[in-house]
Amino acid sequence: MIECALVTPPVGLNLFTIQAVTGSPIIDITKGVTPFFILILLAVLIIYLLPEIALFIPYHYTG
Repeated sequence: MIECALVTPPVGLNLFTIQAVTGSPIIDITKGVTPFFILILLAVLIIYLLPEIALFIPYHYTG
């Protein structure tokens, strides 16, 4: 969720950093980040709906 905040305006610190380095308009950078933002939200939704994924601890029994 922190990464979502860093790539969305008006706070979007990462957007402003990329703009300062490249000199591109903020709207072009936002359009480029949109697919990644959607994937981040999808991952958050999956972890929210299936918390077992985040809480799973693999165990290998060597008996």
